[in-house]
Amino acid sequence: MTNQEALYSSKELAIFKTVFEDAISSLSPSMLASCNRLQVAQNILSRAAAGERDPIELGLAALANEKV
Repeated sequence: MTNQEALYSSKELAIFKTVFEDAISSLSPSMLASCNRLQVAQNILSRAAAGERDPIELGLAALANEKV
């Protein structure tokens, strides 16, 4: 993820939070390492920075990395 500044509305942040929590809850206990949580968050924010706001698409992107 590039170093960018982005401003998100409270509604957008609520969507991102829900997507993050849903993605984390879908991981097995062995996959809940902090590095995996970070990767999920980075995946969501990367797609959000590209303009994505659809929770389904963000959810797919959240777990898109092979490591997660």
